[in-house]
Amino acid sequence: MWERKELKKRAKAVLKTNYAKAFLVSIVIALVGAGGGGGGGSSASNNNPRYSIVSNDSFYSDFTLLILAIGVVLLVAALRIFLGYPLEVGGRKYFVRSAQYMDNKKCFRYSFYRQNYKGIILTMLLKDVQNILWFLLLIIPGIVKGFAYSMVPYILADNPNIGCKKAIALSNKMTDGHKFNMFVLGLSFIGWYLLGTLALMVGVLFVLPYQNATYAELYLVLRNNVLESNFY
Repeated sequence: MWERKELKKRAKAVLKTNYAKAFLVSIVIALVGAGGGGGGGSSASNNNPRYSIVSNDSFYSDFTLLILAIGVVLLVAALRIFLGYPLEVGGRKYFVRSAQYMDNKKCFRYSFYRQNYKGIILTMLLKDVQNILWFLLLIIPGIVKGFAYSMVPYILADNPNIGCKKAIALSNKMTDGHKFNMFVLGLSFIGWYLLGTLALMVGVLFVLPYQNATYAELYLVLRNNVLESNFY
């Protein structure tokens, strides 16, 4: 069983070698991997007589806004899938290789190689679709599955052509029995993020490399556990 303090200790040691680059990679991961916040539109009250009768101009205006909104959503989704997925996997690869004190250059480029790109896109897309379906079922199962699928980007960083089903099955196996501890590990960064908010939210950005480096250490531990069990 792994210890949070040990993972964080190793992560700090890694960050001492090149914090600036780890910071920039973390910013990229945050930009492309951030969950989309649902935009809630404000509703107009029907008590106002001005809105009691819907004019043609109002209808066409609302229809145009709807089309624009759908277009924006589709554009964001396309950017997330075709650009965000490979960049996220490349960022995870950077932290995994850094944790092993290996050459971490060209990690982002790695994901865009022709032989890697398709496998990364398909696997990450299937992972997200399955996770969304679990959230639609119930919130708690969705959160649990989020932890279960969390190792998929790291697995793809090691083997982008492992296959969708194998990558997800391997992530499930790696996190089996560790989800609660992973939840607690995530909670352990809340204090750092609260301190970061004191610096006009800018300080939050400087916590990201620490968290990313820690999760890379966790992945290496979980991967080693699976290798020893001859699962993969």
